[in-house]
Amino acid sequence: MIHEITPYTFKNEYRNVRPAADSLIFVYKDQKILLKESEGVVSYPTFSELPEAVRKKGRFTYLFSINKITFFLLSEMQELCETMFGYGYENNYFLRKGGPKELIYAGLIAIQLAGWYQEHRFCGACGAKLVHDGRERMMRCPVCGHKEYPKICPCVIVGITNGDKILVTKYRGRATNYYALVAGFAEVGEDIEGCVRREVMEETGLRVKNLKYYKSQPWPLSESLLFGFFCELDGSDEITLDENELSMAAWLSREELNVTFGDFALTNEMLYAFQEGQV
Repeated sequence: MIHEITPYTFKNEYRNVRPAADSLIFVYKDQKILLKESEGVVSYPTFSELPEAVRKKGRFTYLFSINKITFFLLSEMQELCETMFGYGYENNYFLRKGGPKELIYAGLIAIQLAGWYQEHRFCGACGAKLVHDGRERMMRCPVCGHKEYPKICPCVIVGITNGDKILVTKYRGRATNYYALVAGFAEVGEDIEGCVRREVMEETGLRVKNLKYYKSQPWPLSESLLFGFFCELDGSDEITLDENELSMAAWLSREELNVTFGDFALTNEMLYAFQEGQV
């Protein structure tokens, strides 16, 4: 999956440092990221490539490192980077098509953190402007002392099996031909296993048993941590579709799935594993 970047090492501990000449800079504007692409290879600007005015006066926030390369977010003066030769702004879906894998993952995490910084400029308790703590990844209110840390939303992905068949779905309102699985976010006070049963019942009207944890995946696009489960149908296989969430749900055999393995998403890996008889 996209976060599995061995032999590269991803380290997300906050450091209060300045960019080096070879540090990679994420320039984020209007929910798009500045990058260069050539024959499927994605690259981001280095600090040394930025316009001189940006290097001198821009505000840079340390994000993380991959091996010895450090990554920073440029939080202002983005308009001065728009004319950099070969670079252009692309949305997050563009990152699904390119490589290398470690830089694609870095871009997705950078988008998540850029969104968090953008959405946490003011205190939710008193309305004052937040400041970066400087010692950890936390925004602090200098007036009332309120603290804001990045939050991760737990989410389940559920492969419901019925003998040699699995339940596949498609989300309503999304222009895609890919099959999905039942999925949803955990509610306050709910354990993950309870979330599995509730989401299955709400979206399909089915009951399940024998839950088996498969694998997890951080998913920056929704600021979530995905928990993959396989489980067995318990009782009737008649589907009652939640048409507010899904456009379809159907039981497909392993032969009918016709899934091509892709090294990106947990849903694809789970469907492929079932198709190949690995679960």
